[in-house]
Amino acid sequence: MTTDTARRAEEFIRTFHDRTPGQQSVGAEAALTPDGRTSYQVLAARVAGAGRVLDLGCADGALLALLADQGARVLAGVDLSEAELALARSRPALADAELRQGRAQQLPFPDRSFDAVVSHMALMLMAEVEQVAAEAARVLEPGGTLAVAVGGGPVEGEGLDLFLTLARPYFRATPAERRTPRLGDRRTRTREGLDEILAPAGFAPVSWDSVTIDMGGTPEDVWKSTVWTFYDADELDRDQLAELRAAFLAEARPLLSPEGRLACGMRISIATTRTT
Repeated sequence: MTTDTARRAEEFIRTFHDRTPGQQSVGAEAALTPDGRTSYQVLAARVAGAGRVLDLGCADGALLALLADQGARVLAGVDLSEAELALARSRPALADAELRQGRAQQLPFPDRSFDAVVSHMALMLMAEVEQVAAEAARVLEPGGTLAVAVGGGPVEGEGLDLFLTLARPYFRATPAERRTPRLGDRRTRTREGLDEILAPAGFAPVSWDSVTIDMGGTPEDVWKSTVWTFYDADELDRDQLAELRAAFLAEARPLLSPEGRLACGMRISIATTRTT
């Protein structure tokens, strides 16, 4: 990814989240795994016992607040969006947290400042991921933990899969000047790709687990949650969204349970490693 492309992608993400702060955690906290946990809780469990934790792409601080409840005594986060950080700073659990607007490629923290670094659905959106890996390794203590959650795709035949099937032609037809910039590095979505990125920075091979979160509900609820999940939907105008919504609601009818519920599963991959 070129520097110019990375700059445009980061500006898009910053603008999007400045306009819609807090939306990420609303969705994450409403979608549960089969054992009743959120994806934040699944990720936080990977760094249980860490006293000093940094969150890359911390957004409104929901994950950091959970880590505070889990016993972390030193908390820090970086994010591109000042509006998200304002919400994070308003959380009582984060009153003493060091929350900075900035890039994960240039962390404003000294070497060996943290026992763990986490990132929830953010690393996969970042450019220059080798530099992110190098910075994460720099600020971690030797043997420190890096734990990240990345998207693993929809459960086939359910609501999210239907949404993407219907929406992709709209996304492809969007004029270039309105199209969402390319976000992230596809290698972050696979175990092999992450190892390729992380190994040169001094990380051990990742452990890799997949969980499925349930975003199901009424067709209208599923529509709203899926539209908020994908940045590409932001490029559609009002008429396109109305047309897409009508098609989605119509084609969802045969998928409904007798109670009128639309199943909607999304896979999330959790990768964990340590500095060597």
